[in-house]
Amino acid sequence: MKIPARLVAPAFLAIAATLSAAPAAAQDKPAVAKPKNGNWSSVITETAGGHLLGNPEADARLVEFMSYTCSHCADFARSGEGAIKLLYVPSGKVAFEVRHLIRDPVDLTAALAAQCGPANNFFANHAALIGKYADWMAKARSMTQAQMARWNFGSFGSRAQAIASDLDFYEIMEGRGYSRIEVDKCLTDETRAQAIAAQSQADIQKFGLRGTPTFFMGGEQLDAHDWKSLQPHLDALFRK
Repeated sequence: MKIPARLVAPAFLAIAATLSAAPAAAQDKPAVAKPKNGNWSSVITETAGGHLLGNPEADARLVEFMSYTCSHCADFARSGEGAIKLLYVPSGKVAFEVRHLIRDPVDLTAALAAQCGPANNFFANHAALIGKYADWMAKARSMTQAQMARWNFGSFGSRAQAIASDLDFYEIMEGRGYSRIEVDKCLTDETRAQAIAAQSQADIQKFGLRGTPTFFMGGEQLDAHDWKSLQPHLDALFRK
């Protein structure tokens, strides 16, 4: 799904163009102690390219490249992410990593909100934002000329704040326990924004990404773009 061209603000994403798109770092496997209850579903690690749920040393690492403005990503989050977290990650055999593919200003703003706070908050923030996709995307599609101006002019931080305000990201994050001051600090973090945009560009080049969601496992792209086609790949791991 492509976001309407009128939502794209080139100036907002110019930060990515000013950075060299170096190859993405190799997948890291930080040393993390096994949970006392043996359930890996509560272990979250910030990786070189995204956020990982589960055992960093799992036999299989499922990587999703996703965009917050992608309707198919929202469908997958609703139909598949819960199953992955409940059925595959707890054993420690499969870990699930989410990486951002930034396509437009809304994507970048949502990614900044998702990464707000400690790494342990990421998956809950992510679920809260993508879970409200239909609501805030409807507002994005019907924005006024005045809103478009606020999204496209001014400082980086003011543009991100305008998007967050118009699309109710503040309300979503307040539901997660964040204050507006805390959210503003994240949305105006241009260093973080540059890092997210640069990582996205590096991943696009390294992995040849052409759309979202795109799934990789064991360094290979899977022939799957939704939960129905992805699930057999995960089930096969438990038949070995």
